[in-house]
Amino acid sequence: MPDSKQSAPSGTYHAVLAGFLGWTLDAFDFFILTFVLAPIAREFGTSIPALALTITASLATRWIGAIVFGLFADRYGRRIPLIVNILYFSLIEVLSGLAPSYKVFFFLRLLYGIGMGGEWGVGASLTMESVPAKWRGLVSGFLQEGYALGFLLAAGVYRFVYPHWGWRPLFFVGGLPALLTLFVRAKVKEPEAWHRSRTDWPTYRRAIFRNWKRFAYLVILMAMVNFISHGTQDMYPTYLQQQHGFSPQRTSDFTAFSMVGAICGGLAFGYFSDRRGRRRAMVTAVLLGIVMIPLWVFAPNLPLILMGGFLMQFMVQGAWGVIPAHINELSPDQLRGFFPGLAYQFGVLIASGSAYFEARMAHLMSYGRAMGLFALVVLLIGAIVIYFGPEDHRAEFGRSAPAGT
Repeated sequence: MPDSKQSAPSGTYHAVLAGFLGWTLDAFDFFILTFVLAPIAREFGTSIPALALTITASLATRWIGAIVFGLFADRYGRRIPLIVNILYFSLIEVLSGLAPSYKVFFFLRLLYGIGMGGEWGVGASLTMESVPAKWRGLVSGFLQEGYALGFLLAAGVYRFVYPHWGWRPLFFVGGLPALLTLFVRAKVKEPEAWHRSRTDWPTYRRAIFRNWKRFAYLVILMAMVNFISHGTQDMYPTYLQQQHGFSPQRTSDFTAFSMVGAICGGLAFGYFSDRRGRRRAMVTAVLLGIVMIPLWVFAPNLPLILMGGFLMQFMVQGAWGVIPAHINELSPDQLRGFFPGLAYQFGVLIASGSAYFEARMAHLMSYGRAMGLFALVVLLIGAIVIYFGPEDHRAEFGRSAPAGT
């Protein structure tokens, strides 16, 4: 890893860009679905909660991808698994646009989740191992907000494509990330920290079992931040459409503006975490998210609805922006491709019912009340889990013994 006092070489920039774009395009493919739950439900003759269950399906299989691609990345490097992963999820996205029935669509979203689950762990380890420690929080915020940018791009494509051509072409556009593999293959190099930490399989297996307590905490942490993220994002376009009667264009515009807030929050709190620590930054963001709930889902007019969406995602993704640095620093060197990604995806699995649960709650109360109540609970519990957890701020990668428990 480059010394923090030196300027980063071009390989560092390429690695950061590859990780960022991979996560951006993966998120774009995932969030396309959140904008078109209602029209797909109508075409397949089913309900919005049933279509929301396909979101759950994608979230529920991500742990499989984290295991497969994480093990591959720790043993054979970050580049090739990243290339294979991007090609895989791009293909499944295109096939989703060709699905003839709800059952086929559901099955394809299960397969898509495997690809989405593999990308984050590999891309995050590649990025975090390639940057100087003093900038890790800021770059972490930049990397994670690829997720928000993916949402933003999905909102833009929905706005301009869906009114003219319907929902299927949205998934065809989702095949374009495959082109990113050309850049990864040509420009990205393996980080030096991976070369220093590479080990044999028996040592690798022992490291996994030796650090199970740390892994268990990471799973709990990632479950809570995924409840927070998916609980405030996945049903938001549906909330705008069903409760406020927004058109596709206005839904896209308001959602896109909330993602601008997400990007700003991720960068701001990521930078703050470099100066004041990971946990302090995350707890601050989560507690401020609780304060934003009334403005977020109970605002009485358009300007306040717009402001509420922006500020809520500023706080939610402010906490999330610290995550790549935080959990990579808490992971043992030999396991950095495997541990963060699998903990992340097990957390996703636990939180995978968020959209479906909120959709069912909205049958008993308004969408605003359902989402507000859900957010209050998960933000409060999330703050407690983060506050009482460990931290290894600015850990030096590839030069120390595996983190113990």
